[in-house]
Amino acid sequence: MAEQMPVRICQVCAVEFTYRKFLAPLAAALSQHGYAVHAAFTPEQSDATLERLELEPIRFHPVTIARSASPLALARSIWDLWLLFRRERFSVVHVHTPVAAIAARIAAALARVPLVFYTAHGFYFHERMPWFQRWLHISLEALLAPLTTELLTVSTEDASLARRLRFKSADHIHAIGNGVDINRFTPPSAEQRQARRDRFGLRSDAVVVGTVARLVAEKGYGELCDAFAQLAAHFPQLQLLLCGSRLPSDHAGAVEQRIQQLQRAFPGQVVTTGSLEDVEAVYEAMDIFCLPSWREGLPYTVIEAMLTGLPVVATDIRGCREQVLPEVTGLLIPPGQSAPLAAAIERLLLDPALRLRMGARARQRALVLYDETKVLQSQLDLYGQAVAALKSRNQALLR
Repeated sequence: MAEQMPVRICQVCAVEFTYRKFLAPLAAALSQHGYAVHAAFTPEQSDATLERLELEPIRFHPVTIARSASPLALARSIWDLWLLFRRERFSVVHVHTPVAAIAARIAAALARVPLVFYTAHGFYFHERMPWFQRWLHISLEALLAPLTTELLTVSTEDASLARRLRFKSADHIHAIGNGVDINRFTPPSAEQRQARRDRFGLRSDAVVVGTVARLVAEKGYGELCDAFAQLAAHFPQLQLLLCGSRLPSDHAGAVEQRIQQLQRAFPGQVVTTGSLEDVEAVYEAMDIFCLPSWREGLPYTVIEAMLTGLPVVATDIRGCREQVLPEVTGLLIPPGQSAPLAAAIERLLLDPALRLRMGARARQRALVLYDETKVLQSQLDLYGQAVAALKSRNQALLR
């Protein structure tokens, strides 16, 4: 009888925001394919979260996972997850986000969970990090690798890096990409575009450059504000549209004060929206999308902008340089510098034909590479292979 019960899977991440924004489609796809799917994260508001999600076929478990390096907080997270894993007897635990991935892999090993998937949504270490910090994060990944059955990366560059650093053998490292609902993000009609601009208080004749990102310094807001200030004094038709908010658990530097200074310096030219559920409306109001981040995995926002038919200006970092083809779908600029960012925006500002040409090619590229249906299917295939191999080794482990 136990052999006929569905395979039990738990998706683990640090906060509810990550689950809702990035993991919900995978959880739904797994459930539709007959798996018993659970999810564990720190809810924003426990009662509201459970009430909002209780109609889904996913079972949710509120746990405490602090987004910090505190040993005490990490120990508490390991303990909470160990209790959950022991109680629920999962066959697969799939971990996401840096701190949750550490705590959940240790807890899964202690609870003897048979299969542990780890998706690296962009390794935390990068080439501009001080060597000691970089070495520390690489060593931590190497230390936890034996606790990982399958290592998934969203970018091919991270997969290649994981192979070079020998985190796992090549057959257990998989570049899965990121996917977006291609029917949700589409180029707007002239009427739709005008309606979006009216909603956000943007001029119909403006050239709108914008971003969608959490309000933290590492997303490059400082450089974007500086670049806009350089340009706005000479191009009054330029407007800036910023969509995003700061999570309560964010530790990176805040940027609200810098944005407010820019709004005072250029009244009516800088618009902020906060976080929006219908974020597609923001892209539809833009002419140019910018993401001057210092560190990324394979950003969804770039994919969403590409599908909307926007040219993309992004930093030449892992993930972004995989998405943006320079001079074809957008422009790449060095991270942490406002002058090259301003030059890239100015070039697109002055050349409407180039914007349209790059945006059209960006959408074509996104349709081929970042269709959510294809990305989810690749993960379902990995689950199927891993579970089949587990069953062949020891059927009794599956409960």
